[in-house]
Amino acid sequence: MPGRTLGEVVRELREARGMTPAQLAEKAQVALSLVMVLESEQKANPPRTVLYRLARALGVPAKRLLDPGG
Repeated sequence: MPGRTLGEVVRELREARGMTPAQLAEKAQVALSLVMVLESEQKANPPRTVLYRLARALGVPAKRLLDPGG
């Protein structure tokens, strides 16, 4: 859906899969604090490597996170 932020997309995908932020962080092999910061929209442009890890952990194509509003 157009206009959604990266944080909104990550949170919606995570919740749709019944995952906690800690579970997503562990599965993506990133820090829990990073997931929390992304979801709270305090950081809008994490490194692409992080986005690829999150996408893989969420079972979606990386493009879904690389272009969340499109």
